[in-house]
Amino acid sequence: MGRLRKRHNWKGRQQSSTVQTRDEDPKTQVQVEIQDGVELKGVDDCNALVLPGTKTKKQRVEKILPKKKALTRKERKNLEKVLEQKEKKAKRAEVFSKLAEVQLPEAQLKLLYTTSANEDQDGDVSTVKISSLSGANRKRRRERDEEEHEEEDKKLRSSEDEDSGEESDLSDEVVQKTDSEDLQVLIEEKVEERKEHVEEEKKSENVEMQKKDECKPAVFIPVDRLPEIQAVRLQLPVLAEEQMIMEAVRENECVVLCGETGSGKTTQVPQFLYEAGYASAGGIIGVTEPRRVAAISMSHRVATEMNLPDRVVSYQIRYEGNVTENTKIKFMTDGVLLKEIQKDFLLKKYSVVIIDEAHERSVYTDILIGLLSRIVPLRNKKGLPMKLIIMSATLRVEDFTENKKLFRTPPPVIKVEARQFAVTVHFNKRTPLDDYTGEAFRKICKIHRMLPTGGILVFLTGQAEVHSVCRRLRKAFPYRPNREHTDSMETEDGKKSKRTRKKKNVSLPKISLDNYSALPVDEGDEDRQAGIDEEDDEGSDLELELGDHPDAGQVALCAEEKSDPSIPLYVLPLYSLLAPEQQAKVFRPPPPGARLCVVATNVAETSLTIPGIKYVVDCGRVKMRFYDRVTGVSSFKVTWISQASANQRAGRAGRTEPGHCYRLYSSAVFGDFSLFSEAEITRRPVDDLVLQMKDLNIEKVVNFPFPTAPSGDALIAAEKLLISLRALEEPPRRGRFGELERAGLSCPITPLGRAMAAFPVSPRYAKMLALGRQHGCMAYIITIVAAMTVREIFLNYDRPAGSEEENSKMAGKKARSAQMRRVWAGQGQSLLLGDLMVLLGAVGACEFGGCTPQFCEDNGLRFKAMLEIRRLRGQLTNAVNAVCSEAGVYLDNKLAPPTEAQVLCLRQLVLAGLGDHVARRVQAEELLDPKWRNAYKTPLLDDPVFIHPSSALHKTLPEFVVYQEIMETTKMYMRGVCAVQAEWIPKLLPEYCHFSAPEENPAPWFCPLIGRVRCHQQSTFYRVGWKLPSIEMDYPESLERYKLFAKFFLDGQVCPRIQQFSTCLLSSASTMLKTWAKLQPRTEALLAKLVSEKVDNRASLEAVWEKDDKYLLSAYLQWIPESLHADVSKIWPPI
Repeated sequence: MGRLRKRHNWKGRQQSSTVQTRDEDPKTQVQVEIQDGVELKGVDDCNALVLPGTKTKKQRVEKILPKKKALTRKERKNLEKVLEQKEKKAKRAEVFSKLAEVQLPEAQLKLLYTTSANEDQDGDVSTVKISSLSGANRKRRRERDEEEHEEEDKKLRSSEDEDSGEESDLSDEVVQKTDSEDLQVLIEEKVEERKEHVEEEKKSENVEMQKKDECKPAVFIPVDRLPEIQAVRLQLPVLAEEQMIMEAVRENECVVLCGETGSGKTTQVPQFLYEAGYASAGGIIGVTEPRRVAAISMSHRVATEMNLPDRVVSYQIRYEGNVTENTKIKFMTDGVLLKEIQKDFLLKKYSVVIIDEAHERSVYTDILIGLLSRIVPLRNKKGLPMKLIIMSATLRVEDFTENKKLFRTPPPVIKVEARQFAVTVHFNKRTPLDDYTGEAFRKICKIHRMLPTGGILVFLTGQAEVHSVCRRLRKAFPYRPNREHTDSMETEDGKKSKRTRKKKNVSLPKISLDNYSALPVDEGDEDRQAGIDEEDDEGSDLELELGDHPDAGQVALCAEEKSDPSIPLYVLPLYSLLAPEQQAKVFRPPPPGARLCVVATNVAETSLTIPGIKYVVDCGRVKMRFYDRVTGVSSFKVTWISQASANQRAGRAGRTEPGHCYRLYSSAVFGDFSLFSEAEITRRPVDDLVLQMKDLNIEKVVNFPFPTAPSGDALIAAEKLLISLRALEEPPRRGRFGELERAGLSCPITPLGRAMAAFPVSPRYAKMLALGRQHGCMAYIITIVAAMTVREIFLNYDRPAGSEEENSKMAGKKARSAQMRRVWAGQGQSLLLGDLMVLLGAVGACEFGGCTPQFCEDNGLRFKAMLEIRRLRGQLTNAVNAVCSEAGVYLDNKLAPPTEAQVLCLRQLVLAGLGDHVARRVQAEELLDPKWRNAYKTPLLDDPVFIHPSSALHKTLPEFVVYQEIMETTKMYMRGVCAVQAEWIPKLLPEYCHFSAPEENPAPWFCPLIGRVRCHQQSTFYRVGWKLPSIEMDYPESLERYKLFAKFFLDGQVCPRIQQFSTCLLSSASTMLKTWAKLQPRTEALLAKLVSEKVDNRASLEAVWEKDDKYLLSAYLQWIPESLHADVSKIWPPI
């Protein structure tokens, strides 16, 4: 390697290092005499050639102090110890001084006495350590802190003894290194730094703790409970977790409480919150239940336990309630709370909201949880704290804890493990596939005859099965309320002779329920009021064979179990559509000497507590309603329940005493059950929910935090339906594909949509109400919508009868009901309104007759349904008046029948609301299969649909009809059928039609009444391409419409004042429509003016003239001679 090349001017760069100071070379010193007080400017040490100033004489800067070394680790620790000990001493002294201020003197302490029961006779209080669940965590925490303080005190004493020695040693060591004054400054600096560092750490660590642990006085609201209720209450498992639950509620915004069935969470958690003062500051504790029966019964139970009146613990369901201004605890259905959110989004009057029975995953429950997950943080930000508690017996916790979209921080999950009483589960060796009702009957007979006392609860799928089993049980073990069941009064011979005599007189009909067919309906729709009065119908209750028995031995066994009055059984049905007074019977104690047996649907699976239930018989099935997402066809199917539902049913037996659950299926079948029930929101249309959420200004429903989100297809179908109903704005049709897709799922709501959202009915029915203010039809359309919303208003006479006498009675009632339907349907135009006219006539006749149970029974109407229609009519009337105060609608109980003009208007309103439910009768040339005879075709179904035989239009068979819904049984039947005319479809439903080009014959014309260009157009309906008749309508929007308007303007048809100049035009007005019109400048000038202001009708032209009165003047003057320009200018604008 060669010699490194030196940098440029390296000697010059080294001059600073070779310059000698003034001290080192005294010969180079230059002395300059200046006057006193004179300073030299610009003198510093950067240039050696500059003469020094007067400040250079100060040589103190040149003294180099010994460099201070940092403290060692040992020295720093010693300093920190000393500082911490001094701080602890100061704090402890402050605490002792504050305690001394509030300490009572001994004279006052002697006046206090104890309320403990552990006091001796001499007056000395025995020192017994009381261990209670309440405050256990605080005691453990206090003991732990005391132990820590004792250890710190010991360390402090030992350190104080060595304090002087350590400080002396420390000072000796440091003195050797630094001066004494510098050491003192250094120690003070380190102490101050340490103080600041400790204070900053404490502040950063305790910011959140200070927010949570604000000094607030403890609140306790005393409740005066009866001793016997308090004794029963103390046995509930949830009471042992009261402190843990309340601490979690206080420290968290949302808490998930999973308590097994029978733990008492539904009744006790609201009481915990009430006692903790959550209802004392003006707030209300709200509890939502999925069913009306549960809301009513729980409010009564909590009011009884707390010994409070109904005005404090109240309930609110859709049509009734007892809520007052003094209400502190409010039980309600989830739909009621959702309506309150629409009026008050922050729910300011609630301090706590409890979502009970969340495992049922109803649609409204999921929506409420999603909304409250946003409302609760918003309330806390605004200084209005609110708590959310989600309770369930069997809950899929992952839907909440792992759903970051729902809760950003997972809520704590509190589990109450123990059930109140143990429940023994028994499985069948074999699983009956068809005859599960017969198996249930046999199991009940064995339980009643062989097992100790205790109520029996049976779970079946629907009302028909409930009443069939009730009839069999009443026959097998009759209960005579007018007669005491005393076996000692009769001998065995007398009982045997009585049985044989009774058997000879009764002939059992051979009926198999496997062969009869009826409309399948779910627990809500199928539960038709049977009109059964247990005391009156006992004489006709006879035995029915449900299915085939496995062998003759079991038949003989069942025959031996029939009609045994020695062991009476008090049998009661329970389902949702049962009359309230009948439902209340299950909560009353059974008569003495009789065992209670409740035969119920899954309505008894929820938080209802039927007292005295010890045995549960579970068929393992449930009837559910399924919707086709594409076609919208609904069908009811009996399916297996989930394991969670099975455990919920089993828990009904362990509420009041240890119980048993008999499952009519094997353990292998139970293992194949799904773990949890499918959320309702995933198997039903969501158009009504989307409209309600749009009304809450939630435009992007896809981003809503659903616990279980509905499918994308269901959301898209709901948006399309609402757009077709004009409740949402139509998305743009041009643009990029991604933008169009995003815009299609975030369409804003229209003013019509907001009006529709105010009505508590389906969007289709809400559209009818929004358009019903025509020809005085509002009262009629309210009645029709109320009747269509309440299902099954007619009694079902197709159920099997128990005897010939009962069969004849049923046939007579059925004939009477059919005759009344024909009367209500009317003739002529009224008949074309179809089933809706029958509903309107039935409601009108019932109201005119006073809406009594006897009138409903005589005319085949369900009394409970008619009461519900009356309440819904009142609710809709108030909603209509709130939306449109000018409507002035009132509830008229003497509603007159509609006129022909009103019937015509009602049919058009129904078509506007049910536009996607249009069906056309199959034409003769399309009849290729005999099964299509008298059938109808719908746009979305490939299979034929039929009008039900009970419909008023079954024999008329109009060409076009609209229907309320399609029910799939042996065939697909349309319900709620109404006839419509084909020419109404393109006028009222243009969004469902495809229009052809305007017809040339007749040619387009200008209508002077509406001021628009009109034409005739052919159209076809939707996807099926049904050809519809040519109708008169506005000319479609295009450039051709501007040309036609310009032609009619030049002819003087738009403005008659310039018609006098039409004969003097330089070119014919028809020139505007020629293909070579662009060759003339005057045609382009007039057309450009019209297009620039979008003027294609008379109304828009007059609006522009109000802003600019010279509009179109220059363009029009080009069409007339110059000699007429002055005359035209004088009359312009020619309005």
